[in-house]
Amino acid sequence: MSNSAASAYARVATTTASPRDIEAQTLLKAANKLQDAINNADPLSEQTMQALMFNRKLWTIFLSEAMRENNPQPLDVRQKIANISVFVLSQTAALQMSPQFDHFRPLIEINRNIAAGLSGRP
Repeated sequence: MSNSAASAYARVATTTASPRDIEAQTLLKAANKLQDAINNADPLSEQTMQALMFNRKLWTIFLSEAMRENNPQPLDVRQKIANISVFVLSQTAALQMSPQFDHFRPLIEINRNIAAGLSGRP
């Protein structure tokens, strides 16, 4: 498949996917970027820093949405999302300052597990 065809397919998939599917896909993208950084084996590489920044931006959005007053989710669900977001953001920030690959695993697992839940997979 050509690059332009792949790009067109990705655009259509994004425009027809549900918000939950988009969130799941984005969480998996973040998990894969973090895994690729580990596989690169250089904790100070640009790839590692970009993976951490992507994860941080993603979870900042989740936290912002959870705290939004007119968010339709029940308060207890929003609080759980906020709590996870704060944990992920603090861990990600710590890794940006001192990247240690053995500390990436919990972030990868959180992203993958939540993506699976959003996708309806156990």
